[in-house]
Amino acid sequence: MNAFKPLGPAIALALAACGGSDGGGGIPPPTPVPPACASGLETPRVFANLSFESPVAMKQAPNDASRWFVAEQGGRIRAFENDPDADAAVNFVDLTGRVHADGEAGLLGMAFHPDFAVNGRVYLNFSELVGGQVRSVTAEFTSADGGQTLAPASERVLLTVAKSATNHNGGNLEFGPDGYLYIGLGDGGGSGDPDGNAQDPQRLLGKFLRIDVDAQPGGAPYGIPADNPSAANPLCNVDGTGLQDCPEIFATGFRNPWRWSFDRQNGDLWAGDVGQGSWEEIDLVVLGGNYGWNIREGAHCFEPASGCQTAGLIDPLAEYDHDVGFSITGGYVYRGGQATEVAGRYVFGDFGGMISSLAPDGAGGFDIVEHVPQGCAPEGASGNLQISSFAEDLDGELFLLDFGRGQVHALEFTE
Repeated sequence: MNAFKPLGPAIALALAACGGSDGGGGIPPPTPVPPACASGLETPRVFANLSFESPVAMKQAPNDASRWFVAEQGGRIRAFENDPDADAAVNFVDLTGRVHADGEAGLLGMAFHPDFAVNGRVYLNFSELVGGQVRSVTAEFTSADGGQTLAPASERVLLTVAKSATNHNGGNLEFGPDGYLYIGLGDGGGSGDPDGNAQDPQRLLGKFLRIDVDAQPGGAPYGIPADNPSAANPLCNVDGTGLQDCPEIFATGFRNPWRWSFDRQNGDLWAGDVGQGSWEEIDLVVLGGNYGWNIREGAHCFEPASGCQTAGLIDPLAEYDHDVGFSITGGYVYRGGQATEVAGRYVFGDFGGMISSLAPDGAGGFDIVEHVPQGCAPEGASGNLQISSFAEDLDGELFLLDFGRGQVHALEFTE
């Protein structure tokens, strides 16, 4: 299946995230296929001397293009020189004894503080198992050696969220252009959001959160931005629930926001939200927005018995059905230096290997342009890719992680 793990725990990261996530089955292993079905895009392997175990995120530290950092689902972050011939990756931090990695659970997100070069602070999201219950943890770690490594003992837990299942974790973390930390959490798992988390304002699951990690008012672990919708209410940081609407919530109604990013040019927040069994969606996330799950899947009524009241819900910018892909992986608006028609478009993918961009349709909406259809192998790849994450370097160029093979590929646009 792949160089690291048999079909099972590793591949279940995306299997459980995709439509039909709550049943059994498996994803067939990547097999070589003719590359001729790709159009306008090549994905050559880069850093070819390196491989990673179930990689889920890759980033550079702010204002430092000298290194890359790859988060592995099992609990390690590996660092290596930004050199095509790099042949060694070292542990930036190893939390394998702390992280519960099973199915979709594991180390899922990392974000460098904007002033990392000065304060050495990094924020991680991961799963832990306490008394048989899975919890989502967002914690701060600090470097004690000038940014070379993170000290596990420096952990400062910001918030924990109790979950009833190992899937639908979300877990991506990013600092916004406003300097606040954004956290994307899934609905907690189970078919159809059985606990009603995504629409419940007193629960953090199924939400985008926004917190101020540079403030600790009254000894609290973080502050709340003043314009968050319920900013004056008590924190929901112990188990992810509250007696009042949670002040951490930025936006509502998500099933499993798997990878999202800010447009480096205008600050727009673009997210891919994994669907249940029929529709994958792309959202432009705004303060106070409600994106519909589990009332709707994409722009379609999910619970007809409820009458599917859509007042106040925000439509996705785009969606696709499971003839196109089965588990969306959010990407980036391309702002790099390549001369391509894709410049300024949102580029995203699917765990099944599809890579597409959104082109304006001239009527205020978007058309999905498939550069690599599902099941194809783009030029430069030995088979169809299992895309767990995209990455953006400091110059705006894009990369992707192949989860099964543990490889890094660049995106090179030919049209």
